[in-house]
Amino acid sequence: MAVLNKIRQRSLFLILIIALALFSFVLADLFKNSDALSAKSQNIVGTVAGKDITREDFLQKVEAAQQQAGPTATNTQVMNRVWEQEVRQAIMQSQFDELGLSVEKDQMRDLLKTALSTNPNFQNEAGLFDEAKMNEHIATLKETSPGVYQQWINYENSLASGALQQNYFNLVKAGLAGTLAEGALEHQLEGNNVDVKFVQIPYSSIADSTVTVSKSDISNYINKNKKQFKVEASRDIKYVEFKEEATVADEEAIKADLQNLLNNREEYNKTTKATETITGFLNTEDNEAFVNSNSDIKFDNRFVFKSGLPSTVADSVYNLEVGAVYGPYKDNGYFKISKMVAVKQIPDSAKVRHILIPFIGARSAAADVTQTEAQAKATADSLLTVLKSNRSKFPELVEEFSSDQGSVANGGRYDWHPYNRMVQEFNDFEFEGKVGDLGVVKTIFGFHIIEIEGQNDKKKAVQVATIARKIEPSEATIDKVFRDASSFEVAVAEKDYQDVATESKYTVRPVNGIKALDENIPGIGNQRPIVRWAFESDSEVGAVKRFNINGGYAIVQLVAKHEAGLMSVEDATATVLPIIRKEKKATLIKDRISATTLEDVASAESVSVRTASAINMKNPTISGAGREPFIVGTAFGLGEGETSGLLEGANGVYMIQVTKVTPAVELDNYQAAANRVEQQKVNVVNTKLYNALKEASEIEDNRARTQIQ
Repeated sequence: MAVLNKIRQRSLFLILIIALALFSFVLADLFKNSDALSAKSQNIVGTVAGKDITREDFLQKVEAAQQQAGPTATNTQVMNRVWEQEVRQAIMQSQFDELGLSVEKDQMRDLLKTALSTNPNFQNEAGLFDEAKMNEHIATLKETSPGVYQQWINYENSLASGALQQNYFNLVKAGLAGTLAEGALEHQLEGNNVDVKFVQIPYSSIADSTVTVSKSDISNYINKNKKQFKVEASRDIKYVEFKEEATVADEEAIKADLQNLLNNREEYNKTTKATETITGFLNTEDNEAFVNSNSDIKFDNRFVFKSGLPSTVADSVYNLEVGAVYGPYKDNGYFKISKMVAVKQIPDSAKVRHILIPFIGARSAAADVTQTEAQAKATADSLLTVLKSNRSKFPELVEEFSSDQGSVANGGRYDWHPYNRMVQEFNDFEFEGKVGDLGVVKTIFGFHIIEIEGQNDKKKAVQVATIARKIEPSEATIDKVFRDASSFEVAVAEKDYQDVATESKYTVRPVNGIKALDENIPGIGNQRPIVRWAFESDSEVGAVKRFNINGGYAIVQLVAKHEAGLMSVEDATATVLPIIRKEKKATLIKDRISATTLEDVASAESVSVRTASAINMKNPTISGAGREPFIVGTAFGLGEGETSGLLEGANGVYMIQVTKVTPAVELDNYQAAANRVEQQKVNVVNTKLYNALKEASEIEDNRARTQIQ
């Protein structure tokens, strides 16, 4: 009983303990769920029309697209491209699902047949598409190359998606028609004309400086037109760039180094402990070795015509005697000295035909290439033997053996093309041989059986040895740039950014309105690290950070953060100010006019009464006044002889009087005009349907939040 009494006495305490334990359990579960939700949100790049785009799937597609795009496209450009593709696919798929559209097996077969009908891998002996060959190819891929098989599946999906979109667009177009009533209206809009007399008091007659537009005026306009002024989150920054650029002294030193290479010089060899004579560029007989040992650009043994030389020095270099030099001269970021090595006459263009036999490992060799290099050489040699006895077989052998699809359709022929267009081995054969020569040449693409079919007149070509030194800053210059950037970074941490820059005579470059997925910073190019930093939650306004950029540094300050919502008054001023000013000018003009006739208004405002003839609704322009849709529309609402009140137009305040109404000629049938209306509707489908669907779709873009860019 004593124990029970103690329990009763402490019941409130026990209840609190139990409640806290339960609360802790619930909290732990909430945090667990919160973590799960956070992990999920981090794995969702975006949601379009109810469909989630996962991070893993998105990045796989980006990687594939990056490989296809090559090094010229930035990662952000590729990501944006893939994002737009995913958005389109999701939006269109939602429409396909709603309508029950799909690509069935028979249609897929027809699509593949159409797409692959000219592919020789899927043709029979008669040159017709062979479905059995295609099915065999797919089965082989599935068994032996899962990666390539997946690429094939992606290809089929792409064909299916394109077909579904075309079907969808065709369905929409099929529902469009131009009725006879619409045709009659179209004819009237084109043919109804009015003649008018009018008075225009241009807005420019009131000086802008006399019209006050307040911030509240602009703010009210923004709030009345919210859709027009919605903006994404953005950041404003400013930066000072410190470039690692060669100084005049650096350039002079580079030129001096080049000039020192011209003549023989004496150098002490520490290994042999003797003074040796180093042969100069003017005296060397091994120009290739000399250039490769002393130049930032390797020796090029090709002959070139005058047009192939740097344009600024072409005359000087082209006319050198063999053994003579020209330079130093500046060209494309280098200082150069050029030496004439040899001169010869070469055809400036040639025509050839060839058969390409690739081998495993050759550039651009297809996945189905199975011959080794030795086997490919043997094949080429055997084809050469056949052709030497019967050249008429060339087209037949091209069709059967050549892997160069770009020339197969033309009988393996490359029509007239200039010197140095082909890879060097191919080029040397076709330009150093003579018309009719037939031979086998190995290049990085495989073995070519080449026949020279034609050569144009020969002209002078030159072989030039050029020593090039890149124009770049010296170590001393690089060190100074680093010190200057560091000093500025330290100074702005304690003093005003602009003041320090002004004192040091540095140029401050402001950049406003940066979006979360932007990559380019004007003046310094692709700088995703700067954009990411500006949008990090712990980057505060006023923060300064140094960034390594291409060829130097940028000391960047975060100036402002703008959250998503409505555009600020300051940012909207450039757009809104002219609109409100025009509205206020219209009110001032209308308030001061009491006259009710054109002549009285013209007299009061010291303007003239003007005329305009044959105005129509299709092209709402008034001669001498400009495009005025509202004024023209009002004119068509007046009867002949009627006068309007004061009207606010695009370019001024007007009063108009209709002097003549000329109706369109009545037609017996308006089908032609109805057909034009229908075609206009169809054209709008091609250009505006997808954008309309996109605007109506719910799109959640989380790319910035998921930190994939």
